Amino acid sequence: MYSLKFKVTTSTCDSEGKLKLYSALQMLQDCSEMWLESEPAVKQFFLSQHMTQLLATRQVEIVRMPRFKEDLTVTTSVYEVKPMYGFRNTFITDAHGEPCLKTWSMGAFVDLTTGRLKRIDDEIIATIVMDDKRDMNYRDRRIILPKEAGIQAPPVKVLRADIDYNRHMNNACYARMAMELLPEDFEVKSMRMEYRVPAKLGDLLTPTIFNSGGTITVCLVIGTETSAIIEFSDQ
Repeated sequence: MYSLKFKVTTSTCDSEGKLKLYSALQMLQDCSEMWLESEPAVKQFFLSQHMTQLLATRQVEIVRMPRFKEDLTVTTSVYEVKPMYGFRNTFITDAHGEPCLKTWSMGAFVDLTTGRLKRIDDEIIATIVMDDKRDMNYRDRRIILPKEAGIQAPPVKVLRADIDYNRHMNNACYARMAMELLPEDFEVKSMRMEYRVPAKLGDLLTPTIFNSGGTITVCLVIGTETSAIIEFSDQ
């Protein structure tokens, strides 16, 4: 288990003084990445094997969005590890320890040179601290697109500011792009994100929007390949 402290500041707030979902996703990701600091054997193995962990899927359950100046704690805990994938919960709680956002995610272990999945040794898995799977609504990691045709929106270019240290577009940026396509009065209560092909600097992401009333799904495509699918629900 690993935790980071945050405060809801001006730059992380929306026009209503609530924490932006995009900013919350950055907090979740930061805590998940920094978890490696609490697992020295895994960190050393990744360095020696030129590996990293990349987010493959994330589900978010919004209990409530924190407001300006609130003190928050983000805690991540691993509950299952397989040779090429790891599963974790990352929760954002308020100053009273009450959950604001509940999430689970699956990360893939990847070779930085080839970009392909790479196994970690059983001996390394045995060193990882495992915690209990936390209480939330677990849904399937695969997002099935509606059969009905969607509406295509203009392409969005991946900018330098979108790129992180893995030289791919940062995971939270996919959600940020997709949220710009939601109706202004659509209140997101839950979200699922599935990442398939990492977007790189200069790529053009073409969004297709599928609106099923209470659920809006955005599929981001690079050329003919699906890069990411993001599903938003008002429930």
